[in-house]
Amino acid sequence: MPLSSLAPAVLLAAATIALLCPGRRPKPIPVIAEGAALAAFALCLAGAVQFAFKGVRDDGPLVRLDVVNALVAPAVAFIGWVVTRYSRTYLDGAAREGRFHALMLTVLGLVLLQVQAGSLALLVPAFAAIGLVLRQLLLFFPDRAPARRAAAKFTLVWGAGDAALILATGLLWLAYGTMDIATIEAAARLAPLPPAAEGAVGLLVLAALLKTAAFPLHGWLTEVMEAPTPVSALLHAGIINSGGLLLIRLAWLVQASPAAMAALVLLGGFTALFGALVMLTQSAVKTALAWSTVAQMGFMLLQCGLGLWPLAMLHILAHSLYKAHTFLSSGGAIRAVQATRRPGPVAAPGVGAVVRAFGLALALYGLAAVGFTLLAGPKSPQALALGLILVSGVAYLVAQGLADAAPRALTQRTLIASTAVTLSYFGLQALAVHAAGGTLPAPPVAGALEWALIGLTVTSFCVVAVAQALFPHWAHHPAAAGLRVHIANGFYLNAAFDRLIGGFRAVRS
Repeated sequence: MPLSSLAPAVLLAAATIALLCPGRRPKPIPVIAEGAALAAFALCLAGAVQFAFKGVRDDGPLVRLDVVNALVAPAVAFIGWVVTRYSRTYLDGAAREGRFHALMLTVLGLVLLQVQAGSLALLVPAFAAIGLVLRQLLLFFPDRAPARRAAAKFTLVWGAGDAALILATGLLWLAYGTMDIATIEAAARLAPLPPAAEGAVGLLVLAALLKTAAFPLHGWLTEVMEAPTPVSALLHAGIINSGGLLLIRLAWLVQASPAAMAALVLLGGFTALFGALVMLTQSAVKTALAWSTVAQMGFMLLQCGLGLWPLAMLHILAHSLYKAHTFLSSGGAIRAVQATRRPGPVAAPGVGAVVRAFGLALALYGLAAVGFTLLAGPKSPQALALGLILVSGVAYLVAQGLADAAPRALTQRTLIASTAVTLSYFGLQALAVHAAGGTLPAPPVAGALEWALIGLTVTSFCVVAVAQALFPHWAHHPAAAGLRVHIANGFYLNAAFDRLIGGFRAVRS
């Protein structure tokens, strides 16, 4: 039996104890909560060790230990332990402190259950239960009108994702006569998808888009800051990744549908660019982090659509650790910035510096690509395209160092950082593919549709990178100032959603 399968039971048992003491400063409960979270982390680590030595393990018809959850479950449990430890101080003296710990342990246990699910019969109820408990956490301060509005939108979007999952499960049952994920994946590898399975894949993609807060129903994720900071950290670092994990767990099935893959590329790529653009205009730290999550989830969906499943899994792991740290340390970061001496004017690169930066970044990327190809074998067009998107970010970094007014030390640091980023991309890509060990499918052979999507994606990201590098030269134009206001408000899509569901009326009441 995988030891990691015991972790949800430990957490849910501790949550039951916490419910018995729901009030202020329930003396043993914070210690019990942290101990349960630490025990869950230890069990998930033990499960990963089991997998490393014994391979795929099953615990009855519902729970399964494979390479995906052997990597993801310890990361989720670790973040859960860190957040629980942080909550001991953050919630100390709150009116419903014990209830908070009970809800946090419950949602963490449900996420671990969903991560390790080997059957849709467990996966779908776990998703629904996560939504119900998370709603209670979002309403932990029920007197705050923005919190009620965010919880209402979350319930609608997450519930719609649950409905799509339920319908997809029914269609997969019709197509394959089972809800076992491994059996469905094996059937999808051997034969073309029947019509019912094609419809199921479309619904699975829809569910993933809804649960990762993809454009245009992303607004609820940017408003959950009214909940306690530990809730935001766990949501942005763990729960929001569930949609991507759903796609990765059913990767063979999803990749068998070219239409589904194209939809992921288009909607994921647009969400990534949209979220990143809005993030740059935000003045509040946590709101900027929320828009960063929107962008990161969009980029992860783009990776899935390109068939780069190991990289998408690596992205989930890296984003989880990074986002948990940034949320929990945001207060200290603000104080550090306030204590820092105000910097002087920032050097703005001109057109010549931007052109030289892109040329240098492309040359660096080309050398790294050739070197890693000789060492680790040829790369797929999709992987090379993702690297070119990385080049656009590296070029923006290099351009700051090549600006005419930039000091020599800045130029050296940007060149060193750019080299490190480029080499890290290829190294981590090789590591992720090796870790997947053939469990996840290789990228599909690039046909006309794939090449068109690759060209559109790379061009879009490069254009945005060039515009961002040159933005300081026209940022003070009146038209730019007006555009900034519209971008900062996300082009008012969230307000339109509020009006559609009556959210403004709910807040006034």
